[in-house]
Order: sequence, then C-alpha cells, then structure tokens
Amino acid sequence: MLQKEIKEVIESGSCCGCGACIALDKSEESRMIDTQYGPIPYFAKDSKIPEDIKQICPCVGINYPKLYKYFYNKYPKNWLTGEIEAVRTGFSNDPIMRKDSSSGGVITETLIFLLENKLVDAVIIAKQGIPSAEKARAFIADTRKDIIECSQSIYIPVSMLDILKKLDPSKKYAITCLSEQSASLRALQEKKFPPALQIKFILGPYTGTSLYPSAIRSYLRSKKIKDNDQMKSLKWRSGAWPGYLEIKTKSGKILKSPKVYYNYLIPFFITQTSLQSMDFVNEFADLAVGDAWSPKYEAKGGGYSIVVTRTKKMEEIIQKMIA
Repeated sequence: MLQKEIKEVIESGSCCGCGACIALDKSEESRMIDTQYGPIPYFAKDSKIPEDIKQICPCVGINYPKLYKYFYNKYPKNWLTGEIEAVRTGFSNDPIMRKDSSSGGVITETLIFLLENKLVDAVIIAKQGIPSAEKARAFIADTRKDIIECSQSIYIPVSMLDILKKLDPSKKYAITCLSEQSASLRALQEKKFPPALQIKFILGPYTGTSLYPSAIRSYLRSKKIKDNDQMKSLKWRSGAWPGYLEIKTKSGKILKSPKVYYNYLIPFFITQTSLQSMDFVNEFADLAVGDAWSPKYEAKGGGYSIVVTRTKKMEEIIQKMIA
C-alpha cells in the first residue's frame, strides 16, 4: 500500500527526486534511476520502507508548521522569508573563488571553513559531470580542492538524500541541498534516523526553478548538434557573474549562452515540483544563499549574494569568518 502511494506521487510528476525513501529502504536493493524527468526511485521487490515515509517525503506530506516547532521551537515571524538570525549581502574575499562560483562563492567558502576548522569531516555536495557530462550526483568531498570543483550551480534535479545510507557512521557532515530536501532531512532528524543525525550543517541556495534534463538536449538540437556528438563538459554558470551556459562536445564544439538567454528554457522545461514548491528560500537550512539580483549590484559586477543565517550556530560561524 505504501509503495502504491509513492508510485502515485511519481506518476503524477510530483516526485522531487530527493532520495529520502531510498535512504530509508532497509533492503539496500532499491536505488534512484535517471529519467527524462530527473531522478526517481526504483524499488526492489523486497524493499522495506517504513510507514513514516509519509511524514518524511516532501511530496507526500511534510507538516511544515510541526517541523518548525521541532527545529526552531516556534513559528517564523514571516512565512515567506522563514526564521532569520541575520541577513547580509556578501561574497568570498578570495577573488578566484568568487569568480568561479555561481554567485559570490559564499557557500563554497563556508563549506571550506567548516572542513578546515574540523567542524565537519566531509561535505555532501552536488557535482555536475558524474557519471556523464550532462548528469549530476551527490558527492562526498573531504578536501578543499574537491569542494571548489563542485562550486557551480546545477539547474537539473539531483537526488541528495539517498547517499545518507553510504555515510561513515564515525564522521560528521555538512550538506548542500534544495529546499524540499532540507525539509525532508530535518524530518529525518526528528525521527532520529542515525545517518541524518550525522548531518551537522545544512547549506542551500534560494531555489526558484529546476529544469527537466531534456532542456539541455533540446538546446543542443537548436544549435544543430547531433545526438551522437556527446557532451564533454557542462557548466551552468561559467565565467564571471552572472555567468553563462557553456557546453563542450566530443567533436570540439563549444557553445555559450548568457544566463539571461538560456533562462528562456524555463517556461518549456520547468519541473512540476518547481511549480508547486512552497519554499523558495530554504527555510530549514542553517545557511541560505541567493543571488543579489539588484541593479545596484549588477552594475558593480563580480557576484554578490544574499546571505541568510537561520540558526545561532551558523550565525556564530559567519561572524568568525567575517572577523
């Protein structure tokens, strides 16, 4: 019966592909699979998913007010912005990191700070290019170099929570994830799911839209790139802020499109879960970061971010970083 309900979520296009159900499957045989609609769960015949997945799956029924009471011990003053310790506009002081990141390099800089100050042993971050150029996976990084290599934005759905079952029980982690995934992870922590309790910090971007993976294939066809000319690399926001889409193919072709132009893919390929999301500001992340889309900052160039701390422990960390 439980799998039937999850199947209905998948078939309706409502599954956000977070991977929480796979992390909870005690059979170890189920997995996330790639489809034209992004990652979806594939359940083995002997899969064993607990009944309380209904309170953990963000597309079935996470109770946001109840989760607020658990995590923040109160409701937010403003349901649009979420709980806030402090709001700043900022960027990384490392000019290379700032330039190579999607915006101001704030999430990348913070992850490195957490790792190098031994507040965590490793970070879980989405990485474009695995297992192929056009795909992305959750990746465990435990070096500065690995974190920097994952600093770019990714605009297709990436399952981040199925990797929980692969965590080293002796280690502490930070994770970057989208809004629904952050809420699901907090729900897992409320249920005392051991791997979820190993996540000590959640960092995430403001999230407006994700694209179905077929968006890139359609873009390539519009540029007369044949299907057998495989992608060699894909960067969603290459170059200086606000960046441009850059695709290199095996034949040597290099395609570039400013972000403002490839944004026109959104009306045609926006995911169903983007349209029905009720959390654009990552309300359950310790640190939420978004582009500072303001004419004032756009004129300056270089990349600026809105930096929102939602917990006291993260506010203390940001203050130390500023100092």
